[in-house]
Amino acid sequence: MRTFEAVALAAVSSAVALFVLAQSGSARAEQQPAPPTQPREFADRASEGAGATNFGNVCGACHGKEDITEAMSPEMLKQLTPEKLYESMTTGSMRTHADAAGLTDDQKVAIAEWVSGRRLGSTASGAASTMSNVCATHPPVANLSAPSWNGWSPDMTKNNRFQPAKVAGGLGPKESGATDALRRHGFSPAAVARLELKWAFGLPWTSSAYGQPTVVDGRVFIGSDSGYLYSLDAATGCVHWSFQAQAGLRSTPMIGPLKRGSNQMAAFFGDIRGNAYAVDASSGTLLWKTRVDAHPLARITASVTVHEGRVYVPVASLEEPESASVNHMCCTIRGLVAVLDASTGKPIWKTYTIPEEPSERKSDAGIKFLGPSGAGIWGPVTIDPRRQAVYVSTGNAFSAPDLGRSNAVLAMDINTGKVLWVTQAMHGDVWHTGCPQGPSSAGHPPRSAHRRPGPPPPARGGPARGRPDNYYCPDEQENPDWDFSAGTILVDQPNGRSLVLAGQKSGGVWALDPDNKGAVVWYSDISRGQILFGGAADEEQAYFALRGTYGGLAAIRLKDGLERWFADIPPQEPMAQHPGLSAAVSVITGVVFTAGLDGMLRAFSSFDGRPIWHYNTAKDFETVNGVKARGGSIGSAGATIVNGIVYVTSGYTGFQNGRPGNVLLAFSPAEQ
Repeated sequence: MRTFEAVALAAVSSAVALFVLAQSGSARAEQQPAPPTQPREFADRASEGAGATNFGNVCGACHGKEDITEAMSPEMLKQLTPEKLYESMTTGSMRTHADAAGLTDDQKVAIAEWVSGRRLGSTASGAASTMSNVCATHPPVANLSAPSWNGWSPDMTKNNRFQPAKVAGGLGPKESGATDALRRHGFSPAAVARLELKWAFGLPWTSSAYGQPTVVDGRVFIGSDSGYLYSLDAATGCVHWSFQAQAGLRSTPMIGPLKRGSNQMAAFFGDIRGNAYAVDASSGTLLWKTRVDAHPLARITASVTVHEGRVYVPVASLEEPESASVNHMCCTIRGLVAVLDASTGKPIWKTYTIPEEPSERKSDAGIKFLGPSGAGIWGPVTIDPRRQAVYVSTGNAFSAPDLGRSNAVLAMDINTGKVLWVTQAMHGDVWHTGCPQGPSSAGHPPRSAHRRPGPPPPARGGPARGRPDNYYCPDEQENPDWDFSAGTILVDQPNGRSLVLAGQKSGGVWALDPDNKGAVVWYSDISRGQILFGGAADEEQAYFALRGTYGGLAAIRLKDGLERWFADIPPQEPMAQHPGLSAAVSVITGVVFTAGLDGMLRAFSSFDGRPIWHYNTAKDFETVNGVKARGGSIGSAGATIVNGIVYVTSGYTGFQNGRPGNVLLAFSPAEQ
C-alpha cells in the first residue's frame, strides 16, 4: 500500500534540473517574447482552474511522476517566478513540449500564473515606492484598542461580522460636519443612505481583488492576487508600504502583537501556496515565513486568526480542478488547522480534518485512486476562549471513503488540536471537478417546518464530458458539492445558551449546541440558492446572502431559525449574466451590507429588508495612486465598516463566473 508521501512527493528533482530550467532559453534570448510591462486586459484573465487543468493535462504527464526523475516536481516548480515559467514554455527547455501539445499563449500564461501563484509581470512591479501617493509620514501602528475591523470579523471570538453603530461611524476623527454627526449618533441608516465614493486605490497586476480590507489604528491593510500586501492611510488612501509574498494573497490579514505584551505589531496572513507570514505592521519588513504543510496544493484562503500569542491557520486546496486533468491521480490533500507561535512562526500543533492518511485504493470499476481526502477549511476559525475550543467548517470529500469529517463542523481543543466533537451535515458528498455532480440524497437538505414558500435550489449535476476511461470518479452518486465554504459564527443568546451557526451550500443554516457536542438545535432551509462565503449576525438575527438564479438576502431569527424576511435581489441589467450574491455579509446596527457578482454593493434595513442604498462598482475608476483600475464582480470578501467609512474590494473571477477587477473603494456619507 502506497501512501501520499510515496505517491505525491517522491518525484523531487535534483538541483541540476532546477539549474537547467532556470538557465534554459538563453541561446534564443533575442526571440523571447518579453513579459508584459502592463497588466493584460482583465477580460483575458483565465481562472485558476484553467491553469490547473492545463498543467495537469499537459505538464502533469511528466512533472510529479515518480518514475520520471529528470522532470522537476510541482513543488519545485512553484518556487519559480511566473516570468521564468512562461519563458521556459516559449523559448526555453519546455518550448518543444508546449508546442507539441498545442498550447496557446493564453494557456501558457494560465499555467505560469497557476504554478507560481502570481500574475505574469507582477514580480517587483507593484511596489509602493513606484506609486504617486506615498504618504508623507509613517507613524507606527500601535493602538489595537482604537475602532477597527481587524481580520475577517471585528470580533474573531464570535466571527459574526457585526460592527456596532458607534464604532462603525461614531468614533472617527473630526474631519467634517458629516463626521461630527456620525460621532454623535453613530452610523445610522440615514447616514448610510448618503454614502458616496471617497477614494479608490488601484491594485497593480491584479484581476481578482478578493482580499478583504483590515482596518487598524488608522491604516488599511489589503492583499492582492499579485502577491502584494499594502498598508494605506485609512482616511486618504495614501500608501505607507508594500510587501510581496511568494504567491497571491486571498487571506485577510490580521494585526496583533508579535509577542504577548509586546508593543511591536505585526500583520499576519497567508498565501495561496500554503505559506504563512508575519511582517512588521509599521514598515512591512518580513519577520518570519512558515510553510504550514508539505503538500504542494496546500492553500490558505481564509483569514488567519491571532489569539494569545498564537496564529491559527486554516488550510484548504485547489486539488478539485487539478483532478480534472488526465495525469493527476486523485486525491491526496486533507484540510487542516496549523497553529504557529506568533513571535517565531514555529509550529505548535497541527490537526488534519481527516485523521487517516490517503493510501492507494480501487473503485468498484477497478480504477486506482488515493483516499480518503478533501474536507478543506475555506473559512476562518472561530475562537471560543470560554470553552477553550476553536470551531471550523469543512468542504466536501474529494475521494472515498467518507469518514464523517467532510461537510461538517468540527470543534478542536484550543491548546492541543484534539477534535472534541464533529457534526456532519451531509454524508457521502464525495466529488471533484470532472465527475458527475449528482443530486442530493433523499431528505437532504432537511426541510424546516416554518419554511416560507420560495423556488427550490438551482438544479445541479449532470455527467462530465470528455472524462477518460481511467479517470477516477466516486462510486457515490449523491454528491451535489453541498459543503461548507464559509466559517462558523458563535452566538451568545440572552438566555445564556450559545449557538454555533454554519451556512451550507445547500442554502441551509445549522445551529449547533457547543455545550452538547454539537447537537443540532435548529435548522433553517432558506434554500433559494447557495450560501458561499458566509453570513453575519447581530443580537437578534443572522443574515445570509444567496447565489442562485437571481440571488437574495435572508434574515433568520437566532432563537429558533425562523425566517423573518427575504429580499429578492436580481442582478443589475448590464451585469445580468453574473447573477447572485456569494460575498460575505456585513452588518452594523440597523443596516446589512451585501455585494453581488453583478458588482453592486447594497445596503438593506436589518429590520425589514428594505433597500437603503446601492452603488455600482463594475466600472472604471480614477485612483489616488495613479494605477488604472476597474471594478467587476464582488464574490468573496465583504464590506468592512470603521470610523464612518465603508471599504470594499471589487473584482472576482473564482468559480462563480465573475468579472475581473482590481480596485479597493472607500465610501463615506455626503455632508448635509
